[in-house]
Amino acid sequence: MERGRAAAATGPAVTLAIVLSCTGAWAAAANSCPEVQVVGLEGSDKLSILRDCPGLPGAAGPKGDAGVNGERAPRTCKELLTRGHFLSGWYAVYLPDCRPLSTLCDMDTDGGGWTVSVGTGDRPAVHGGTNELRVDLMDLEGNRQFAKYSSFKMAGEAEKYRLVLGAFAGGSDSLSNHNNLAFSTKDQDNDSVPEKCAERHSGAWWYYQCHLSNLNGLYLRGSHETFANGINWKSGKGYNYSDKVSEMKVRPV
Repeated sequence: MERGRAAAATGPAVTLAIVLSCTGAWAAAANSCPEVQVVGLEGSDKLSILRDCPGLPGAAGPKGDAGVNGERAPRTCKELLTRGHFLSGWYAVYLPDCRPLSTLCDMDTDGGGWTVSVGTGDRPAVHGGTNELRVDLMDLEGNRQFAKYSSFKMAGEAEKYRLVLGAFAGGSDSLSNHNNLAFSTKDQDNDSVPEKCAERHSGAWWYYQCHLSNLNGLYLRGSHETFANGINWKSGKGYNYSDKVSEMKVRPV
């Protein structure tokens, strides 16, 4: 059917076919712009659009309002406490490079905000900044004791995780004697005696000749006959008693 005759035809039984071409500003792109075909189905008033060509882009809208400034992520348990997290438990704190780190926080003891240290790994509260240290011990009967120090830091791997300890600040002291000592394990012997303290006392610690405390020793459930190879704190229950719980925790000062 010719286009002119189709445009002039009337009545419901007439098939309508309209072919439009992209013109105007899109004339230069005529070879790439497909034709639009609007086809009326015979005996129906419904139209079917087979294909279309995009129109000219509209004007850019106004610039939106600035968003709310984000809050710096917490880096310590003390920061979490100041933000209203009052329950002890596991939280995410963030390293300086923004990586999250799962951390156990003590929000109850001595004002709360303590980061419980686990291992010698990538923990900013252990390796950086100025922190006070608290050691909490509990025996099998639930009796507790503690020791507190004005500052605590572990040097890095190059210095073999040397202990840098401040002044004793209360409680029962069995750690000051280990100050400035390198950390020893069974395969990294850094103590000052021929035999390996880590092997002799079944632990890993800042040994010298060998220890006054051994909080990474064997879990021996209270009194034991073997010498100084349990979770021992000499100024507490001595070398032949292994505590049920021991925690080293730090808090920024």
